[in-house]
Amino acid sequence: MYLYNLTLQKPTGVVCAVNGNFIGGKTQEIVVARGKVLDLIRPDESGKIQTLYSVEVFGTVRSLIQFRLTGSQKDYLVVGSDSGRIIILEYNKERNVFDKVHQETFGKSGCRRIVPGQYVAVDPKGRAVMIGACEKQKLVYVLNRDTAARLTISSPLEAHKSHTIFYSITGVDCGFDNPMFAAIELDYSEADQDPTGQAASEAQKHLTFYELDLGLNHVSRRWSEPIDNGANMLVTVPGGGDGPSGVLVCAENFVIYKNQGHPDVRAVIPRRADLPAERGVLIVSIATHKQKSMFFFLLQTEYGDIFKVTLDYEGERVSNLKIKYFDTIPVTSAMCVLKTGFLFAASEFGNHALYQFQAIGSEEDVEATSATLMETEEGFQPVFFQPRKLKNLVRIDQIQSLMPIMDMKVANLFEEETPQIFTLCGRGPRSSLRILKPGLPVSDMASSSLPGLPNAVWTVKKNVSDEFDAYIVVSFPNATLVLSIGETVEEVSDSAFLDTTPSLAVSLLGDASLMQVHPNGIRHIREDGRVNEWKTPGKKTIVKVGSNRLQVVIALSGGELIYFEMDMTGQLMEVEKHEMPGDVACLDIAPVPEGRQRSRFLAVGSYDNTIRILSLDPDDCMQILSVQSVSSPPESLLLLEVQASIGGEDGADHPASVFLNAGLQNGVLFRTVVDMVTGQLTDTRSRFLGLRPPKLFSVMVRGRRAMICLSSRPWLGYIYQGHFLLTPLSYNALEYAASFSSDQCAEGVVAVSGEELKIFTIERLGEAFDESVIPLRYTPRKFILLPKWKSLVIIESDQGAFTAQEREESKKECFEMDGTNENGNAMDIAEEEDEERDDAFADEQYGYPKAASDKWASCIRILDPKKQGLDSTTCLLELQDNEAAFSLCTVNFHDKDHGVLLAVGTAMGLQFWPKRSITAGFIHIYKIVNDGRGIELLHKTKVEGVPLALCQFQGKLLAGVGSVLRVYDLGKKRLLRKCENKLFPNNIVSIHTYRDRIYVGDMQESFHYCKYRRDENQLYIFADDSVPRWLTSSFHIDFDTMAGADKFGNVYFVRLPQDISDEIEEDPTGGKIKWEQGKLNGAPNKLEEIVQFHVGDNVTCLQKASLIPGGGECIIYGTVMGSIGALLAFSSREEVDFFNHLEMHMRQEHPPLCGRDHMTYRSAYFPVKDVFDGDLCEQFPSLPYDLQKKIADELDRTPAEVLKKLEDIRNKII
Repeated sequence: MYLYNLTLQKPTGVVCAVNGNFIGGKTQEIVVARGKVLDLIRPDESGKIQTLYSVEVFGTVRSLIQFRLTGSQKDYLVVGSDSGRIIILEYNKERNVFDKVHQETFGKSGCRRIVPGQYVAVDPKGRAVMIGACEKQKLVYVLNRDTAARLTISSPLEAHKSHTIFYSITGVDCGFDNPMFAAIELDYSEADQDPTGQAASEAQKHLTFYELDLGLNHVSRRWSEPIDNGANMLVTVPGGGDGPSGVLVCAENFVIYKNQGHPDVRAVIPRRADLPAERGVLIVSIATHKQKSMFFFLLQTEYGDIFKVTLDYEGERVSNLKIKYFDTIPVTSAMCVLKTGFLFAASEFGNHALYQFQAIGSEEDVEATSATLMETEEGFQPVFFQPRKLKNLVRIDQIQSLMPIMDMKVANLFEEETPQIFTLCGRGPRSSLRILKPGLPVSDMASSSLPGLPNAVWTVKKNVSDEFDAYIVVSFPNATLVLSIGETVEEVSDSAFLDTTPSLAVSLLGDASLMQVHPNGIRHIREDGRVNEWKTPGKKTIVKVGSNRLQVVIALSGGELIYFEMDMTGQLMEVEKHEMPGDVACLDIAPVPEGRQRSRFLAVGSYDNTIRILSLDPDDCMQILSVQSVSSPPESLLLLEVQASIGGEDGADHPASVFLNAGLQNGVLFRTVVDMVTGQLTDTRSRFLGLRPPKLFSVMVRGRRAMICLSSRPWLGYIYQGHFLLTPLSYNALEYAASFSSDQCAEGVVAVSGEELKIFTIERLGEAFDESVIPLRYTPRKFILLPKWKSLVIIESDQGAFTAQEREESKKECFEMDGTNENGNAMDIAEEEDEERDDAFADEQYGYPKAASDKWASCIRILDPKKQGLDSTTCLLELQDNEAAFSLCTVNFHDKDHGVLLAVGTAMGLQFWPKRSITAGFIHIYKIVNDGRGIELLHKTKVEGVPLALCQFQGKLLAGVGSVLRVYDLGKKRLLRKCENKLFPNNIVSIHTYRDRIYVGDMQESFHYCKYRRDENQLYIFADDSVPRWLTSSFHIDFDTMAGADKFGNVYFVRLPQDISDEIEEDPTGGKIKWEQGKLNGAPNKLEEIVQFHVGDNVTCLQKASLIPGGGECIIYGTVMGSIGALLAFSSREEVDFFNHLEMHMRQEHPPLCGRDHMTYRSAYFPVKDVFDGDLCEQFPSLPYDLQKKIADELDRTPAEVLKKLEDIRNKII
């Protein structure tokens, strides 16, 4: 079995982010690392975040930092990754790619303790960079420029210290003195030697300054001083004339300013009033804002509160450190303050956001300062505050994020053309169920009903140079309606268009005249209001029209073509006639190329299943240049010109070319390239779009021509980062469409759907899915579908959280306390608080109040996904007595008359620290009532461990309780044990069944295959895996095969060899299984690994599904970072050979950006086996053309054929 791996949705979580001037010039961009993907993003003028460039690096990005050489205009990017190399990247504006400027190897690959890459720090003047490991090693590289102003890098200088753990490193701003770096270190050499643990408890963290002597080219330890053992982060304080220099040390509950030869300046971090006393406050992310005259720091705590930190200083003496409450936003993994007044917050879980500063926190607020620090016998006096609504920030945009995907199912519950992907995402109050539909997200701008059923719509400008459209023209079977576009869209009657007849085409001719084609003639409306009419000869009528700005071709009934051209005076002149052999089905003219007077090509589709290309040149006018036969009569034609580009925005080189697109009556879109010189047709591709014949229209998307295809659902064909993508729009079926542009909506589409006129915009290109979100209460764990009722059952649980009821009660108490303190206006306060309580995002923004860690909150929810928002939940059952749900399944007990029951496995009082322990485990059995809208408890059965896996098996319930696999039957008061097997090594986390086989997944030991012998009522383990795997998800493929994923980011398939499988099935007595001795303390037979692939991200769920009608079935997987990928099995040996060789050439010619070898990355834990990496192959179009040609020649193909192969295999998946 050979598989093709393709990422459908790139990771959406963010590990780290930095901002800087990477393009050069005034704008600021943000580089975000999403695990194995680097994105360059920036907010546009309207505050929407746009992705400029996204690249897969085939490695793990662990740290990023930007630096600028003195006097330079643009920033470089330093990447710390798992490649054992330091990488310096520069953004190339012309080609829209990151260029690798330097790649210096210093150690082994992989995320190791002592190989640098975990931390990077840079001298604020850009003279040196330090790259550090978690332990022992730190290397310093000196950066400079040569005579040609190119960046140079020195050989590494060592700043190692053995037996030392590092927590944070940063550059110290000391102007143009020798560069210095600061590190938080912990020496464990004594703790290692001392078996009593005394030295470990006394180990002390130190803040150490390292100095790089540029004269001696040597790094030395300059100064070291003990600091709080809770210190976890360092922040550079501006120096060299801009500030006092030194660093801020962020520790548990404190922020301390430290510098060599300067007394400590310490201030306490304010804490929430409802925080339990034993919980400390740690800073998790920082952002610095520096202007010529001032600077401040924004520090965010682990609870989401942001504090503004400022220093009072004179020269190099700091007199006061102030920490003032700023605002509360969800916890971030990185924050970036942009000079344009934006704050980009990359959330740890859930959606990322872009905020705008309303103020910089200069008003009165809760503040802790070093001057007011009070020391008591118990320690320092804490400062308390209460979180409030946003005051200094306002959210203006958000990026959807699926991180982390906890569980996923693919099903067509909405009975649409394509199935939906249901994913459980997020954590705590930011949890959600997200329903993903394949297609681009579309936002509705306007919709209005029309007086009848229209059959066409157009938009026209009055003048070529106009920015916006002037009219929307809608044609009905017996009339034409003209709407003018202004502040509003309203009907006009003075437009000189003929409104008593249907229209066949309306467009702009020349620079400023309009043309309306109706069945009886052509109406040409001149700029000065004069109207010229051309009437059809005799009884003939016009049936089809093709036109561009200077040329018009009409087809009369009977198949006669008449060609008109606009002359120098702006008159429409008849040039040539041509008789076609039969009626014309459709026609189109290519747009006029830049600097030319006419377009050369006319495409004509006939009912005899052919498309002809005719010339419009004066020398060979109406001569047939080429003929293409197609599988069905063409319904609609569109000649789309693709501008030449060398790199440019889409990052690929391609010459100017004209594509002929044809929508055929059998629902297929046929695409081919028209040779610019000869008119010959080459490189044909076709794709089935839907049951209705596709109608094709040209629209503008991001300033470029794109194509809308309207079949049983709308599709958009456009070029994005070098690829031609044909993607469905997540929208209702449309009949007719046209480009639309007005001052409220610069780039939209106006379309007709039934009797409605709709205007919509296509926001984010390049996305594969449109998502709708239903918020949940706690972290979702698992869910199942109830297909009979088309609803979902979700279990949610959170550790260290209060239940909803407790939260409401404590809120009430809080409000009452406030009310009693404010004697006079208790009533007003209550009203205000009510408003806040109604704020749906309050919990999402502030997070839940924290409880003791052994406390759990959990619920079972039944949800109808067809409804939106909070109405979708039909039943919500909170679990009492500190119980939390961990597994669920539906079960139908065969001789009982209850029908389908719901089984839920729970644990009471589960604790992981200091040792894993529980008070009790339970299996609840619920009856499903009210047509799948509610549940009723039948009974609950106590078990001795946590039931992490439940499954129905032959009319009974299989439960994995700890390391015991047990079969239960239903009793009146509780479940009854029927049979069990205690021979599993650790914990059972998944159970799948097929016929009499049971496939058990163990937490640490991969899969075990079992057989249930009914006559003996025994469970036997007959095969297991020889490789210990920490399973995170599993899926049953076929009788002998299981797919699994482990916690190190590998996906693998195991299969029982065919001969052993047959032997076990043909063993009538079962003696072979019973008496055979196990191998290696395990089962008698071993499974073979047939597929192995390192995804590079923890896979949490696997599912077999087909995402498109008629597409191949593939394994869909979801990951912790919020990406969705697919593994498709190849159907022919020829395809396997092709992709094997393409991948091999891509590895050699286009090594990954961050210096990791592609082969070793995909084989990070086990050698990659029988999986080809589609993500690497899909980088082929972004290569320079000569490199594409070189690789294609090696494969005995043309670059176009390689692209066609890539497109075809992608179309099989989505």
